Amino acid sequence: MSGLPATLGEALARARGRIAQGDARILLREASGAGLAQLVAFPERALPPEAAARFLAWLARREAGEPVAHLLGEREFYGRRFRVSAATLIPRPDTELLVTLACERLAALAEPAVLDLGTGSGAIAISIALECPGARVSAVDFSAEALAVARANASALGARVTCLHGSWFAPVGAARYACIVSNPPYIAAADPHLAQGDLRFEPLTALASGVDGLDDIRHIVAGAAAHLAPRGWLLLEHGHDQAAAVRRLLDAQGYAGVASWRDLAGIERVTGGHLA
Repeated sequence: MSGLPATLGEALARARGRIAQGDARILLREASGAGLAQLVAFPERALPPEAAARFLAWLARREAGEPVAHLLGEREFYGRRFRVSAATLIPRPDTELLVTLACERLAALAEPAVLDLGTGSGAIAISIALECPGARVSAVDFSAEALAVARANASALGARVTCLHGSWFAPVGAARYACIVSNPPYIAAADPHLAQGDLRFEPLTALASGVDGLDDIRHIVAGAAAHLAPRGWLLLEHGHDQAAAVRRLLDAQGYAGVASWRDLAGIERVTGGHLA
């Protein structure tokens, strides 16, 4: 088969066996402007040459392993579209749990201060700011490139978020917060998954954290109490097998109400506690 596909159906046929059909439909939807229902119901619909060329270029890049989010430059999170780049992690549905848990704990507070450590695209900080309009949200990242993406997302979505450049707690001085959230690096440095799938295209500094993946979590747990208001909460996303270890770290620092919460797949994905 050569030349450009002339219809939606022909375009999807070009992708069959090369990439997942779900990915193919998303790429074709964005390339053509057709809805997902139209792709299925009207495969005979004509595909303009420029849209066909765009789709084939994306198809080749996706077949080579590049994430769909990087091809499109965005990813949906908590019902909103966020710009992403090679300087940020791609927001994932599992992380929405972190936003939900934070908002539940902020609901009764008038103007709570919130800190998001390692904000990346800003998806967590911005979602909290928009779901809890009274919150005063600060977002920290050591990557200037990532912070530029976060600022652009905050502006585009109309979120009140203060972006701070620096490593973990360094930029916040003596400030204290009702809730500190983080989706820090938590993959072991030698984990073979870092060389597979979408992870190959994401920043290693946002993924790996020491021999057991817990170096950054240890640092956050050790320093958070000095930046939490009375009964303030610390909520951390972590790996599928790290919940017990994170609970032990929180217990050792004297946190109360230490618990882990499961994501949609039933995996303990977020662990947290509050100051006594």
